[in-house]
Amino acid sequence: MESIRLLLGEALNPYQVTLTPSGTKGECLVTLKNAAGAIIVERVFHQAQLTDKRQLTDVVDGLHRDVLIAEGRLEPCVIAALRNLARDKVMTAAN
Repeated sequence: MESIRLLLGEALNPYQVTLTPSGTKGECLVTLKNAAGAIIVERVFHQAQLTDKRQLTDVVDGLHRDVLIAEGRLEPCVIAALRNLARDKVMTAAN
């Protein structure tokens, strides 16, 4: 788990990355903090997402997007498009 934390830390620099076991089915809480120690993003991932190279790339991309949104560095139209995409995924999964 330490090597995954180091990889995430390198990919998401300058944010401090913390991995904490969470849940009973292999979930892991990923917390990103800024230099002042304030939590910017917290997300739960299944441990398998962190150990598979392709899925880990998706995790990093998602966390980077979440940081941009949390810090207000994405335009509102991009946020709306991402929400629509997420909603479409939920609707597709429900069918």
